[in-house]
Amino acid sequence: MGIRENISRLKASLPKGVALVAVSKFHPSAAIMEAYEAGQRIFGESRVQELKAKQQQLPADVEWHFIGTLQRNKVKDIAPYIHTIHSVDSLKLLQEIEKQAAAHRRVINVLLEIHIAREDTKQGLTPAGCRELLADIRPEDYPHIQFSGLMCMATDTDDTALIRREFQALRRLFDELKSTFFPNNASFKELSMGMSHDWLIAVEEGSTMIRIGTGIFGVREY
Repeated sequence: MGIRENISRLKASLPKGVALVAVSKFHPSAAIMEAYEAGQRIFGESRVQELKAKQQQLPADVEWHFIGTLQRNKVKDIAPYIHTIHSVDSLKLLQEIEKQAAAHRRVINVLLEIHIAREDTKQGLTPAGCRELLADIRPEDYPHIQFSGLMCMATDTDDTALIRREFQALRRLFDELKSTFFPNNASFKELSMGMSHDWLIAVEEGSTMIRIGTGIFGVREY
């Protein structure tokens, strides 16, 4: 199947309320444009330099999401246009996003990245660390940040039962944090979980946002 067919197939399979983030990292702007012409508007990138170049080349109504590890000194480069940052994992990064968003008079959506996978190479806050971070701040002190939910990457494994347990754990944490810290914040509603190999399980376990790269664009070009 081509990019257009993959987009159509995925969108037809998703329940109402589940957003599709097309992970376009390492793919050329021409491929992104093909997905755009098929109706896709949300794209995910993980390298600031690559994102900057593509943002300048592609239509203004693209909704850019940053899904990779974000260095604090790079926030200023994407603050003018980034819609959502999926990978917030520290207080210092939150503070920098607030600073740069304020400088551009924008509000940036953020997802707190949670480390639930068994691989040590995966990034993110531990559940306990996330609770501590939220207990130590007041969201009203971050008027240029919209706390929108949580993100995770499951263990890269064929063990679907393990993947399901990890997604269930993130959903439980989300419910806990929602009731404890964001009971009156309707914007804290997103669970970004599920990729090309496990998105069906993620959706079954409550994902509201799946991140698909290979399933749309094929094998990445390096």
